[in-house]
Amino acid sequence: MLTQPFAAAIAEAEKIITEAPHIRTEQDLLEGYDYLAGGIRASLQMAWAYERDFPFFTQSTGPYTKMGLDNPDTLYFNANIREDREYLVTGVRGTTADLSFQILNGDYSPVVVPDSLAAFDDRAIEIRDDGTFEIRFGPGKAAKNYFTLGPGSSMLVVREVFSDWSERKGEITIQCVDTRGGAPKPLSRDAMTKRYGVAGKILLSRLKTFLAFPKWFYLDLPVNTMTEPRPTPGGLTTQFSSAGHYDLADDQVMIVTVPNAGKETAPYQGIQLGSPWYVSMDYINHQTSLTADQAHTDPDGKIRFVVSERDPGVANWLERTGHAHGYVQIRWQRLTRDLKPDDGPEVEIVDFADLPANLPFHTPITPEDRAARIAARQAAVARRMLG
Repeated sequence: MLTQPFAAAIAEAEKIITEAPHIRTEQDLLEGYDYLAGGIRASLQMAWAYERDFPFFTQSTGPYTKMGLDNPDTLYFNANIREDREYLVTGVRGTTADLSFQILNGDYSPVVVPDSLAAFDDRAIEIRDDGTFEIRFGPGKAAKNYFTLGPGSSMLVVREVFSDWSERKGEITIQCVDTRGGAPKPLSRDAMTKRYGVAGKILLSRLKTFLAFPKWFYLDLPVNTMTEPRPTPGGLTTQFSSAGHYDLADDQVMIVTVPNAGKETAPYQGIQLGSPWYVSMDYINHQTSLTADQAHTDPDGKIRFVVSERDPGVANWLERTGHAHGYVQIRWQRLTRDLKPDDGPEVEIVDFADLPANLPFHTPITPEDRAARIAARQAAVARRMLG
């Protein structure tokens, strides 16, 4: 059967899921099967989008195709390219906090992170007064709105980042200049067979890779702590992050206190929780992430996030959604300076009953306000998904 290689890959992928060492509960296992479904969808999409001479942007990561501790505030777009072609990228700049571009050499694997051959945000390009822009990538010499593709260039990644979820997203398209107006080869049995095989390889690599990431970047850190701000791995030159992993009993609370960096330093600053599968928790129907714009900043200029299972009745609650252990990450993007240790978070673990005594400022929220916040999140994600 033509689809047999993909079917075999799904069976192997299910074994990877069921044998994952972090599984402690039935919830962990069921979320693993949900994660697998997203990987299947994404791998098929990526295999069928592999048209380097006739590329288009796809979203291989989203609410239902999660991977790599995806940021709830980010739209991820990627297109396959080749180093010897020229590509025209056109778009309309939205009102989001950040828009960045990155050229990767290769793809993520269980043993390596791909090299970043170039990374920049839209401050490096000319945008017209009406918000439209045109940039080119190719083998030629770098110039205004023209970026050289280095040896091994294989993927263009675009990230659009929301700080306030009411911001308007932009538009973006890509065309290969050398083949514009033409068409790809007609489908053939060999091509179909290859695509199903590639989809299977993408699925297995995706699972193995991002189950290895926590060991690389998190699990060797002391539990219930977070690192100082540091450049985010992967070559994103204007992004810093602070990472950690937690393990909490139901009567324990993690308080994460971090200065509000301010728009002049970091137009985007956000925190999120991640499940043991190294993906974002449900950020649509639960408050598992907050940006500086969404959060309450205390009079001393600091933001105090409360990570707990039970609702503590404060504005900056991050809900664990049943995960006694997981990941926590803060990102700062579009930075105008490098961050220092005192820009980073402080972490305290306290008993739930002692929380009020450990919060110098009280920011109560009613159940009705909480429900309104969730309704706003649901509506905002729906708008982003519908375009």
